[in-house]
Amino acid sequence: MKKVFFLALLTAFSLASFSQFIEEDARVGIYEKLDTIIPSDIVFYTEQGEPVTLLSLIDKPTVLVPVYYTCPGICSPLLDGVADVITKMDLVLGEDYQVITISFNPEETPDLAVDKKVNYVKQVKKEIDESAWMWLTGDSANIYAFTNAIGYHFIKQGVDYIHAAAIVAVSPEGKVTRYLYGTYFLPFDLKMAIVEASKGRSGPTINKVLRYCFSYDPEGKSYVFNITKVTATIILFFVAVFFIYLLFSKRKKITKRFK
Repeated sequence: MKKVFFLALLTAFSLASFSQFIEEDARVGIYEKLDTIIPSDIVFYTEQGEPVTLLSLIDKPTVLVPVYYTCPGICSPLLDGVADVITKMDLVLGEDYQVITISFNPEETPDLAVDKKVNYVKQVKKEIDESAWMWLTGDSANIYAFTNAIGYHFIKQGVDYIHAAAIVAVSPEGKVTRYLYGTYFLPFDLKMAIVEASKGRSGPTINKVLRYCFSYDPEGKSYVFNITKVTATIILFFVAVFFIYLLFSKRKKITKRFK
């Protein structure tokens, strides 16, 4: 009985420690909200400074790119990756799909969006319909409504933000159908995401395990293996298994004693 009580205490302690790691990490990351429809009342500003509802811009399979334009870290590699995959993919931007880049920094302006658009459109190594790659800005309330709708969590640290790197595919009706993580995207993966979005089909992302095992290091500006959280998970798992084993062993002994 003492062993069972000790294991119970150890399990509770491990669970409390594990919960603390999860709580700390929950402030930043992507929590997939597949099949969620983008709210119709979210308003952003176009490159021309005109207010427009985000949902009204989505009339074909759309790739949403949450970044902020003055980001010193992973946003630039992410946008490089978007320009690269647009170049390599055999789908036609403007006909088969469109891309909407959205700043989650409320202090950024349409003028800055225009400057960024010029820089990244130049990186696309083929002729495209430039109007099909839109760059938006907005206020904090609409930014929060958007990021909350797609499950994109970030925190501000000084003048910068700690955030994850991903793009989101949505259907022509504005339904979230797929998440692609990282800063580099395979043309086949994005093409399949767009094709699925065109049919309104959604699917979970296998790469979610990477988000769990890796976290973004704002100082190193890269993803690092989260050894603390992974180790805590493994320890908690084996403690729970051992606890269950002892519990059932104890029950068997009690049962035999009364037979």
